[in-house]
Amino acid sequence: MKTLLIFVGLLIGSMPSQAQKVREKTTFQTSAQWKPVTDIRADVVMCYGTTTHSGLSFEQRVQSWRDRGYTTHFMTGIAWGEYQDYFTGRWDGKWHLDEGQVTAQGDTIWHGRMVPYIVPTNNYLKYFKETQIKKVIDAGIDAIFLEEPEFWARAGYSDAFKREWKDYYHFDWRPQHLSAENTYLSNKLKYHLYYRALENCFTYAKEYGRSKGMDVRCYVPTHSLLNYSQWSIVSPEASLASMNCVDGYIAQVWTGTSREPNYFNGKARERVFETAFLEYGCMVSMTAPTNRKIFFLTDPIEDRAKDWEDYKRNYQATFTAQLLYPQTDNYEVMPWPDRIYEGLYRKSATSDERANIPRFYSTQMQVMVNSLNDIPLSKNQVSGSQGISVLMANSLMFQRSPKPVEGYDDPQLSNFYGEALPLVKRGVPVNIVHLENVSYPETWKNTKVLLMSYSNMKPLDSQAHRYIADWVKAGGVLVYSGRDSDPFQRVQEWWNQNGNTYTAPSQHLFELLGMPKEATEGKYTCGKGCVYVIRQDPKEYVLKENGDHQLIEMVKSAYEKDAKGGRLQWKNSFALSRGNYDLISVLDENMVSDKSYTAKGLFIDLFDPQLPIVTVKTVAPGQQAYLYNISRVSDRTRAQVLATAARVYDEQRSEGCYSFVAKSPLNTSNVMRVLLPKQPVEVKIGAEKTSFAWDQKSKTLLIQFENNPDGIHVQINW
Repeated sequence: MKTLLIFVGLLIGSMPSQAQKVREKTTFQTSAQWKPVTDIRADVVMCYGTTTHSGLSFEQRVQSWRDRGYTTHFMTGIAWGEYQDYFTGRWDGKWHLDEGQVTAQGDTIWHGRMVPYIVPTNNYLKYFKETQIKKVIDAGIDAIFLEEPEFWARAGYSDAFKREWKDYYHFDWRPQHLSAENTYLSNKLKYHLYYRALENCFTYAKEYGRSKGMDVRCYVPTHSLLNYSQWSIVSPEASLASMNCVDGYIAQVWTGTSREPNYFNGKARERVFETAFLEYGCMVSMTAPTNRKIFFLTDPIEDRAKDWEDYKRNYQATFTAQLLYPQTDNYEVMPWPDRIYEGLYRKSATSDERANIPRFYSTQMQVMVNSLNDIPLSKNQVSGSQGISVLMANSLMFQRSPKPVEGYDDPQLSNFYGEALPLVKRGVPVNIVHLENVSYPETWKNTKVLLMSYSNMKPLDSQAHRYIADWVKAGGVLVYSGRDSDPFQRVQEWWNQNGNTYTAPSQHLFELLGMPKEATEGKYTCGKGCVYVIRQDPKEYVLKENGDHQLIEMVKSAYEKDAKGGRLQWKNSFALSRGNYDLISVLDENMVSDKSYTAKGLFIDLFDPQLPIVTVKTVAPGQQAYLYNISRVSDRTRAQVLATAARVYDEQRSEGCYSFVAKSPLNTSNVMRVLLPKQPVEVKIGAEKTSFAWDQKSKTLLIQFENNPDGIHVQINW
């Protein structure tokens, strides 16, 4: 015991001072100890789980990363995890497998062997705080990430859930599949349970941290509200951003979430870039008004077994989408580097032969990852007409169920995509507005026209309508789509209780705006603004071919004439400059153009592992580009690394000489493009001279060598 106390004391002693400002721009998660093949050189590592892994305790795993210079944080699942000691009774002598999430068929939903998705009872939360949160704070961890607070919409039939129902609603449990109201009530309770769970755990973490003189920060890594709604999972989402004990989020967006098919122009298919763009936008909308920190995640592979070319193509799409939000510059550069660098996946879509990550892909990936350490915030905006937003709310999740209820069906969340995709596919950089955030003035700052529907969600209170009405009366333009005939309009909620007799929540909003509460299709003037009403559900815009014409014409009129936003620009691309980086994405299925996008300048192509210099870059529909614009380098006479598949340390500059140390995982290849004041005469990698390629036009040097996490010393003389 004495030895353990000394070891823990050393752990805490090796942590940076609380007063010391530590850079935490890039991070990644792993359950393994430090290994030379996964030393990706981000600022932070999130050590996953508290169990012993590969014979090493949690404290030993943490120390292995600290010894290599990493700041260490902690991540674990809140809705699932290696908590078998709780479920099998080793913790309190009672069996708790009845607290798993259970379907109507009586089946527990499992995340792994003896790892059920959890109904977060108060007893489970007591266990979680004592065995997980206290343990990691005692080990000197001052940032805790509790990921994926997930309750499946198809669950809700366990005894534990029935007890929580009775406690929350004060009447007996009702099977959710029997009615729309039961579905709504069941999902609303699931939302509440994980809101309570996170509030409980994070409040404890901060209080316990303060008792030890620590400022513990608390984050929620979570899929987007868009993805959870589409996958029929319930989670607290936007409501957490207003919780005092929540410091921020990780936006868990990657190929696996963004490749979920959706409908547009009558066709269901994967639209990875467009979906990712909307997912990241959803997460920005959730946090920006409340000033919470957010990390964007991308994954060079995904959970489903595909081939390396598939992973590469979709990684480029999601990576580009995240960088099109220049107000965010914090990134989880990858999850699970062990599976990325050590996993075996198919060589091609037509081959069953499996191999480790190809060198060309690992090199390109590391160039991209290392650029995230450098890419700046920017006030620049994505190309296109600004100011059109789509409204969404947490209650999107409340209407989800495994099968249609009372005839209600929203295939692939088409009532959301029906408002968003017709504009995105025409090159309009649509924003997202969260209903939960309409009370914050920041929410409205960039919105001229708001698209809204209650066909797939409902307002949880009436106050949100007052803020929307005030915005319209001050000059905003609202485009409301909906038949208001779905069965969820009739659930027992505020609009039909306590003296209210509205048959749909929109009637309350329309009344506040001075409109007929059962407004028919048309345009209504409200103060300085106006409301357009379309009596179609948004899914009708995308489930059939050419179904969006009425919406598009109405939005065009609303934007140009009523909101006075200027000409609404239709195009087939998005482009953005951030510092020295240029991003381009060209849309396929475009209703305007099928032409490629051509960029001219002096660029390094960062999606090419050879880092070529290009003066013309052509991007075809369905493709993206990531370019380093050499022309924007502020001091072209200063020797510097512009692009690299390794992280650069210990730079030294003197007359005629530039040197540095490059670190990156073992068994990977480095490629570097280095800007120099003149052509070099000698390049040394370690103690050995090496050949090199010089490009006179860009005055850049291209060098390549094998990486090493201990560092490779590079010296360049001219």
